[in-house]
Amino acid sequence: MSNHPSILITGANGFTGQHACEYFSHAGYEVIATTRSKTNMSSNIQQEHLDLLNHKEVYHLISRTKPQYLLHLAGQNNVSDSWEDPLSTLEANVLSTAYLIDALHRINPSCKILIIGSSLQNQSITEYPSHPYSLSKALQSILAKGWSHLYNLHIMEAKPSNLIGPGYSNGVCALFAQKIVKMEQGKMQPMLEVHNLLASRDFLDVRDAVSAYDMIFQKGVAGETYDISSGELRSLGEIVNELKQLSTIGFSTKSANNMLGDQQKVISSHKIRQLGWENKIPFQTSIKSILDFYRQNEHNSLSL
Repeated sequence: MSNHPSILITGANGFTGQHACEYFSHAGYEVIATTRSKTNMSSNIQQEHLDLLNHKEVYHLISRTKPQYLLHLAGQNNVSDSWEDPLSTLEANVLSTAYLIDALHRINPSCKILIIGSSLQNQSITEYPSHPYSLSKALQSILAKGWSHLYNLHIMEAKPSNLIGPGYSNGVCALFAQKIVKMEQGKMQPMLEVHNLLASRDFLDVRDAVSAYDMIFQKGVAGETYDISSGELRSLGEIVNELKQLSTIGFSTKSANNMLGDQQKVISSHKIRQLGWENKIPFQTSIKSILDFYRQNEHNSLSL
């Protein structure tokens, strides 16, 4: 039997999941990674491919692995897709969470559980949701807090801001970078269309977010929710200017709407910082790593 702590990471082949697997493996954890289908992973990671909406499969997985930690990243996180298929979004984000928590409650109740929420979700179920995705994450949060209270489980929640960094992502920074790489290769006209250059968001490197998740496992309080952010709003125009400085070609921008109304509220990460966490990767380093990633992996990039 291994002397290393074991962690179950769901959604392991996603943007954050791949970084989480690498981080926790290097930190000395025994990593058990779940994916919907088989994918290439490091040989020291135990890969389990299953459907988290299959209650029996989830129960058997927990019975076999009995993890000490659960990092629940899997789910449907695309707002547009949630409008197209709200029921599947509810299933992916709520039912999968219920099956995992219930299995751990019955088999391994000492497991520390971290549910990853979103800065896009409703703060309260009494608020009207802005989209089905927000509703699904709010329900997921209520479910987690309810199970934690009813069954005395060590469940915590983390709500990161907009995550950026190297890897395949459908975030705005990644989409800009992919287009610029195509421009550099002569496959697109040197014109970047941006809906609103003045729209502002909090951007945080995914690697800093994963280190925050580890900090929560070690020092977090059961039942607490931890917001994770850089604490600084940046406009899409700032991102474009940063990419222009890094690009090998000049390009122009076209914006359909430059109204100041599209501003994200500043997200306070006071609670997680009290635990000793701090974000260490500069914004400029994150942007460069995204552009470099797509230059090296352009043939596998998303279709634009």
